[in-house]
Amino acid sequence: MFASDRLAIPDELLLSVSKPERYIGGEVNSVIKDAAQVDVRFAFCFPDVYEIGMSHIGIQILYGLFNSYPDVWCERVYSPWPDMDALLREHHIPLFALESQQPVRNFDFLGFTLQYEMCYTNVLQVLDLSGIPLLASDRTGEDPIVIGGGPCSYNPEPIADFFDLFYIGEGETHYRALFDLYKECKRSGLPRTVFLRMAARIPGIYVPSLYEVTYREDGTIASVRSKYDDVPAVVRREVVTDMNSVYYPDAPVVPFIKATQDRVAIEIMRGCIRGCRFCQAGQLYKPLREKSADVCMESALKMLANTGYDEVSLASLSSSDHSELPKLLDLLIETCGREHVNISLPSLRIDAFSLDVMEKIQDVKKSSLTFAPEAGTQRLRDAINKGLTREDILSGAREAFRGGWQKVKLYFMLGLPTETEEDMLGIGEIANAIAAEYFDTVPKEDRGGQSVEITVSTSFFVPKPFTPFQWARMERPEVFTERAGITKRGIMAQINQKRIRYIWHIADESLLEGVFARGDRKLSQVIRGAYEKGCFFDAWSEQFHYDRWLETFAECGIDPFFYTARVRADDEIFPWDHIDMGVSKNYLLREWHAAQASEKSANCRQRCLGCGAGVFGTGVCLMPRTGTEADHE
Repeated sequence: MFASDRLAIPDELLLSVSKPERYIGGEVNSVIKDAAQVDVRFAFCFPDVYEIGMSHIGIQILYGLFNSYPDVWCERVYSPWPDMDALLREHHIPLFALESQQPVRNFDFLGFTLQYEMCYTNVLQVLDLSGIPLLASDRTGEDPIVIGGGPCSYNPEPIADFFDLFYIGEGETHYRALFDLYKECKRSGLPRTVFLRMAARIPGIYVPSLYEVTYREDGTIASVRSKYDDVPAVVRREVVTDMNSVYYPDAPVVPFIKATQDRVAIEIMRGCIRGCRFCQAGQLYKPLREKSADVCMESALKMLANTGYDEVSLASLSSSDHSELPKLLDLLIETCGREHVNISLPSLRIDAFSLDVMEKIQDVKKSSLTFAPEAGTQRLRDAINKGLTREDILSGAREAFRGGWQKVKLYFMLGLPTETEEDMLGIGEIANAIAAEYFDTVPKEDRGGQSVEITVSTSFFVPKPFTPFQWARMERPEVFTERAGITKRGIMAQINQKRIRYIWHIADESLLEGVFARGDRKLSQVIRGAYEKGCFFDAWSEQFHYDRWLETFAECGIDPFFYTARVRADDEIFPWDHIDMGVSKNYLLREWHAAQASEKSANCRQRCLGCGAGVFGTGVCLMPRTGTEADHE
């Protein structure tokens, strides 16, 4: 397949680590170019293990797009697992990109996709192993330009000190302009500082070093200002306006080992019409924009032919809301059935249509069905604007049981704003009602010796920027643990409690996620200090060291609960207020007040709520409204 002498690590060392396939490159559809024939080399990093990074659609899209440019070579790099991390350090081997096996430090750009706050120390791990100064202020013209993107870049302040720039929004729009500017500056011999100053004028590009943050005595932000007149005061998110014509890879890279999502993924739309007040993605990707069924089908056929996968997944935030989903499914079922290719449909609302679809596409053996009520009572579901009633949940379960499903997973959050003990106990009540629905719906003689299995999972609410709950307080870890106990007690009190299994997440990790989600630039010293104490892969529970984090906060003189355990004033300036998502702060504030009154809001197809996303002039914002709730419930 390829010569072992092309690898950055000798065979005997490579074979001493777990899953050496993570580090060798050479996969089907990976791109090899002649480094001497390109002008820009881009190392694209997902700061987690290979299997997770290879499942991310965003990197596959930009990897293919960048490599479609003759003058650019994009390669991949992932966070080495601790065994490989130790090996690289012991043998003084710099971190390398997979395709060329050459050191990352030799590239023009090092890009990170920032999907989860708990990966921030992995960013430092990659910089450190690459021999790149951790602080942007310490870098010279010999170092790559370090750029961040993805959902966490919409509040980039906790990691601002580590990045030269951030790309705010969807990467298909202005990366070409950034590469052209870089080439021009490089050809002209202009210094790094000049390139960054000029890059800040490109739409969607945020250069943290060109902005100054001032604070009030109470620790809140007084102002965030650009230092120069030619640097925009506010950076607006970049948005793709035509999903049918935007680049999408026909031949994604096929991993050597099983990835988390090991299938062809077809992005059928971006955005969501549902206004769940806790959901950051629902706000960040507004407005909803669809790909046509024909374009999706064309992509599916090409990707299946070029990868050899035997499964297609339709990716979106809420697949049921795609207006051409029935047509697309008919096309897929006809073709995929003929070719023995499975179809996966995540993010479906559990209703009669969806269950009918799943009946057609799933094997005889029924997998678990997933419901996400999020809250245990109707009052709290209204407060978070979930748009789901008790009858919706029970009727969906009823139809599922009639269709032969016996396993149900239920997802809830604890610590939501306005939550009471009644809401926590309601989780057990709704789980019990679903179990009762099974026994009422499926006659004993049709159960085949089986019975219903219900798994209740609770995570802890983390307020996120650019949501109506960005003003909310977050509970302390000990309170979350108490609430998990109340929830468990409520489940154990149910008549069908033997059919219900309860699992909950670790509260300590949620605290850190909450700190970094709404944090400011002061936190860079904490992240660096924790990394220097050995913290990385914090998203993995076996690698998470809560005590080291608390030590570091104390040493830096920073109270983590300042960022979590207080309600924000309506007029507080947030660390991310100079980033414009297209969703206005006034709209989010109206929704925050509506949540406290447990008032529901319409979805985007029913009525325009004036969120501000209409400024992009695309998608659902241009569509006529139904004016009724029944049309889209």
